[in-house]
Amino acid sequence: MVSARPAVQALPAYRPGRNPADLARELGVDRAVKLASNEVPFPPLPAVVRALSETAGETHRYPDNGAAVLTAALAERYGVEPAQVVPGCGAVMLCQQLAQSFNDPGTAIAFAWRSFEMYPLLAQVAGARSLQVPLVPSLPGGSPDTHDLDALAAAVDEDTRLVFVCNPNNPTSTAVRRAELGRFLDRVPETVLVVLDEAYREFVTDPDVPDGLELMRGRPNVAVLRTFSKAWGLAGLRVGYLVAEDPAVADAVRRTHVPFSVSMLAQAAAVAALASEEEVGHRVAAVVAERDRLTTALRGRGLEVPDSQANFVWLPLGEPTAGVAAALEARGVITRPFAGEGIRVTVGTPEEDDVFLAALDDVLPGEPGARPDDVRPGAPVG
Repeated sequence: MVSARPAVQALPAYRPGRNPADLARELGVDRAVKLASNEVPFPPLPAVVRALSETAGETHRYPDNGAAVLTAALAERYGVEPAQVVPGCGAVMLCQQLAQSFNDPGTAIAFAWRSFEMYPLLAQVAGARSLQVPLVPSLPGGSPDTHDLDALAAAVDEDTRLVFVCNPNNPTSTAVRRAELGRFLDRVPETVLVVLDEAYREFVTDPDVPDGLELMRGRPNVAVLRTFSKAWGLAGLRVGYLVAEDPAVADAVRRTHVPFSVSMLAQAAAVAALASEEEVGHRVAAVVAERDRLTTALRGRGLEVPDSQANFVWLPLGEPTAGVAAALEARGVITRPFAGEGIRVTVGTPEEDDVFLAALDDVLPGEPGARPDDVRPGAPVG
């Protein structure tokens, strides 16, 4: 009998956010709201739609294996050489390539926890150890929600090859500031690659949260990871990219890519999106304004919500998390729960967020500040 590797057999299945149409049919309601996957609530950019239409007639050919047009556009945008840029099939695929490129079995990958849920899975597949460093509260007396960079630096050992710093952090929405991140990068040994995972960089409004590309300059062991899936609205096309200070790092990652993994359509869409930066900026500003409104509304209900620098908010509910998420889903609202820790809620349209708030009020009855463990299952709302 053929058996997969034990490490693969032990992997938990990835659980994407539920399809809202499926939930609506299940509940017998007209519509369900999905606030689980950190997508932007806008349709594709007009320039992207045009680029897809114009490129569709060429899809009988293989795409450019190196995504040269996109690589050149990103290099020009960030003032780096094309040899420093690696496009990929989403940032997640690039994370996997990084582990394949730098981790042998028995080495280690270090990261904060909780953070992006793929990090420990990548280590497991690579046969590497996970060095998980607990988060600390961003506010006195609050729940753990932000990186402890001193502890993360201390956790790096002689076997560590890769460190991920998710900034802003997924799922807790917080971000570390310039001075502490700079000190951290200076402490990490030159033989360890630090990847600043900035999937949500475009939503950052705190001027003290640094652009990772600025901190990368002059540090050969630092690379920055970004994506077109969030602010740029291309989640369905799977395009991410890595920018490395040392071209040798980029070359190593490029060697482990799956050939033709950035499709012809994805490259055309990403290039068109970059050319629509002004419109993207307007969309991001709308998300940020709605994020602030949603945060204020939740805090007004007595809930603990850290300052978000992403396009989602974090509710550190602890043990009642699963029950609250299930009760919200029963009311047609899909969120992303992390059992025993909290719920991540994507910033949607004002209408969608109002549906979420109304459902939350029904789930947590009584006066503002009702305890999450007072949750009642209830019935779906129409």
